[in-house]
Formats: sequence, structure tokens, C-alpha cells
Amino acid sequence: MKQLILCWFLIGVLLPGAGRAAAADPEPPTLTLMTHDSFSVGKDLIAEFESAHRVKLRFVKAGDAGAVLTQAILSRNNPLADVLFGVDNTFLSRALQADIFEPYAAPALKDIPEALQLDATQRLLPVDFGDVCLNVDRRWFTAHQLEPPKDLTDLTQPAYKGLTVVENPATSSPGLAFLLATIGRFGDPGFLDYWKRLKANDVLVADGWKQAYWGHFSAASKGDRPIVVSYAGSPAAEVHYAEKKPAEARTAAVVDGANGFRQIEFVGILKGTAQRRLAEQLVDFLLSRRFQEDLPLQMFMFPANRTATLPEVFVKHTRVAETPVQVAPATIEANREQWIQAWTETVLR
Repeated sequence: MKQLILCWFLIGVLLPGAGRAAAADPEPPTLTLMTHDSFSVGKDLIAEFESAHRVKLRFVKAGDAGAVLTQAILSRNNPLADVLFGVDNTFLSRALQADIFEPYAAPALKDIPEALQLDATQRLLPVDFGDVCLNVDRRWFTAHQLEPPKDLTDLTQPAYKGLTVVENPATSSPGLAFLLATIGRFGDPGFLDYWKRLKANDVLVADGWKQAYWGHFSAASKGDRPIVVSYAGSPAAEVHYAEKKPAEARTAAVVDGANGFRQIEFVGILKGTAQRRLAEQLVDFLLSRRFQEDLPLQMFMFPANRTATLPEVFVKHTRVAETPVQVAPATIEANREQWIQAWTETVLR
């Protein structure tokens, strides 16, 4: 008996904690990412990040890009998140003027084209981009023996009367981007003359992308509009989600010439985060090749990191615009509301 007691004594000295249950591991910290409603990422990537950094990721989806930014600004004294993703170049200046982000010179910026890095202070870093442009139903145009439009001006011609559906720029992110495409292309006030001609040619205005694409676009619904405002990545999405993969996409994006607006989405670390190091690691993750290669088939945008390899369906069925229309973020911020108001009075009233 004495030998048994001595044995247990030595085990207790040499191996503290032996003979009793090990203390439970502490709960990992929570890192919160605020995003727009369209954000998506593979569950396996989330698990990888959480495991690698011993953290629990929490996602807060807060509406479209404008709504997300508004919530972040209103809650600046009591931030709702550590990191924000989804501010685009139509709201970039407002986001920077609000001064709610902390600078971070992420190492991956060396792999991102300078043309996408619109914030020299490195408070908002580019994650992805997409060209908002016309998409056409190729099958419809073939059946009706009509050439698909190749330019924005085509939409005002009699042959295309009643064929186009667009989104309201006051309620839709792609709608605002397309409005900016017309402003950059035709100038101010020239864009209003263009929209007057579109209205006279029976353009249809939907509240948002879903209503336009899935409710009125002939290639995706029972609608009768074979021209819709969407993204350059939309044809790839049509093929990817098709039950029987076609050799050629039914839809095509009009990306040649100055006919679309390049939307760039950014990520930033919110001021007031108590998880600065983890926030930096999350930004690094969003800019990493691993995430960037997952991104196209999650959100059908193009990766900002030029080292990322595009999925085959993107290579076969998408092209980026060589000469997208550009409007400076500061100009957008200074004129956005009055442009939308002028558009509303011209098109809807």
C-alpha cells in the first residue's frame, strides 16, 4: 500500500494535473466581419481560417454596400464589427471621409494592380472587381434575327424598343453603377439626354438586380426583355448553375468599348477593434490566393490578386472590359445624390 501511495505521489509531482480531468480549453475569441448581403465564402475556407488562427468568425450581413457603410458610420462609437467588406468605389470617398477605418499595409498589396488601389492611405484595400454592363439573351436575338447591341447608343434605336430592363440607381448597386457608366460616357448633363431617349424607347426600370434579372430578363425568366444590366461574370454563373452544362453560354456581356462601369469592392479594419492582430490576419486571408481563387464561383466577381487562377468556367465564358468607364470616387461623392435625383425626375416622373 505504501508503494502504491508513493507511486501516485511521484506521478502528481512529475505530471501536474495527472489523475484529474484536464482543464477545458478557453473559448476562442470572436472576430466579426460586416458585409453586404451578397458576400459568400466556402465553409471549408472559414474552417481553415478559424483553425489556423484559433478564432471564431462571425458574419453580419447588413444590406447593400450603401446600407453597410451607413450602419458602420452610425455605430462608429460602438462598432458592430472588427472588419468591414463591401464598400465599393461608388461609396469610397464617403467611407474615407467618415474616418472609420485604420490603415493597414497588407503584404498582398504587391500582388494587386495599382489601378485597383484607389486609397493611397491603405485604409480600404481592394478584394475584387466586376464590370457592370449590358447582358444579352443570345438565343432570343438569334430567333428574332436581330444583332445584339454592341454599344449603349444602340439601346435608343427603334429596333431595340421595349427590349431593355435596368435597375433603379436609388435602390440598386448595379443600377447606380450603370448610371455612372452613362455619366462617364455622355457627361453631365449629357447623360440625361441619353436617358430621355431610353425612356422614349420604352426602357423598363426594376427596383433591384433580382427583379430585373430573374423577373424580366428573357434568358433567366418568363420575362420578355432580352437585354438587362448585370455583370461581366453573369454568363459564367449561368453556365455554372445549369443542370446540363452548355458548351456556350446562353447570355453574353457587352464589354467592348466604353459601355460598362468597373465596380471595385474593398475591405477595411474598423477603428475601435479590440482584435487588431486577428483583423489584420482576416484581411490577409481575404487577399490571399486561397480565398481569391474561391471568390469567383462564390460571388461571380473577379479576384483583385493577379496571382489567383480563374476557374475554367470564367476563362471560357467571361471577359473583362479593356476600357471600362471611370468616374473618380470624389466626383461620385460630390454628385451622387443630385445625379440620382435628376435621373429620377427624368426617367420615373
